[in-house]
Amino acid sequence: MGRWTFGLTFIWKVMLTLGLVLLYYCFSIGITFYNKWLMKSFHFPLFMTLLHLVVIFLFSALSRALAQCCHQRPRVVLSWADYLQRVAPTALATALDVGLSNWSFLYITVSLYTMTKSSAVLFILIFSLIFKLEELRAALVLVVLLIAGGLFMFTYKSTQFNGEGFALVLGASFIGGIRWTLTQILLQKAELGLQNPIDTMYHLQPLMFLGLFPLFAIFEGLHLSTSEKIFRFQDPGILLGVLGSLFFGGILAFGLGFSEFLLVSRTSSLTLSIAGIFKEVCTLLLAAHLLGDQISLLNWLGFALCLSGISLHITLKALNSRGESGPKPHKGPVSSSDLELLLRNREPGDEEDEDEGEKYFVAQGQQ
Repeated sequence: MGRWTFGLTFIWKVMLTLGLVLLYYCFSIGITFYNKWLMKSFHFPLFMTLLHLVVIFLFSALSRALAQCCHQRPRVVLSWADYLQRVAPTALATALDVGLSNWSFLYITVSLYTMTKSSAVLFILIFSLIFKLEELRAALVLVVLLIAGGLFMFTYKSTQFNGEGFALVLGASFIGGIRWTLTQILLQKAELGLQNPIDTMYHLQPLMFLGLFPLFAIFEGLHLSTSEKIFRFQDPGILLGVLGSLFFGGILAFGLGFSEFLLVSRTSSLTLSIAGIFKEVCTLLLAAHLLGDQISLLNWLGFALCLSGISLHITLKALNSRGESGPKPHKGPVSSSDLELLLRNREPGDEEDEDEGEKYFVAQGQQ
């Protein structure tokens, strides 16, 4: 009887993990291809990002309200001083990362975008060393060389290479390194109470909107104001269709962050990291099959080299975590292909099932 019960429990955990991984894949891969598809007919990526931020904020506020009603506990609300001094830098870096990433879809293929964004762990490691969240080791140098070499091989003599788009997504990856480092510092400040990712998203979105709006006003404001798809529309049906498409993208962005949280809270950050590697492979295969992206043998070898660097970094993190005794704060970001920062923080005396989701910190990648 005991073996039978153990077998059923094991099968249930496997099925649950596979289900959560598939849910994460649907949102993560879905929003990548959806944004690329939308950019073919709607050439205002910054406006799209602003609308996504509004949708995420509304869903986060609704989730907070529902959680407060169910658990009868007030949600955290930061003071203006903490909000502007501690949250604003992270929000600005996040806004630029997401905005530039979406902007790059106007120029580059999904495959080049995927590969270049995967290299963002390179910048995360660099800034982790600068902020002393990581210690300089030979293994980290090897990780950096593998990722940088893989990126060079993937972009070398690429037939669909676009310098402007590559510069945008590489800039997003660079800012992403700052973003995740600042996010880790922010979330490790326990006194702020931003343990739950819904609370984090709720507080980040307004400042992200304000930080990205000037860039939108300079590069897209005038063109959008004269566009027949929004302000000078002739057919209300076209306007509703565009707004509906943008709103659906915002739902995907919120679902991505929420699916990441579910996956890591029910399994582990290592599971999400490993799933992220296979997600990159699936994205490239789909891009080659559905969109006709041309990927040469040299490009595939470069991608494999980059993934080996990311895998080595994940393995080192797993070994270091296993060697630690007691629930210590996790130093250095856990790198995944989508750059979701995962920090586990279990309080002594917590019940196993009670508030399981709040034992993990997740800074949502959105795009």
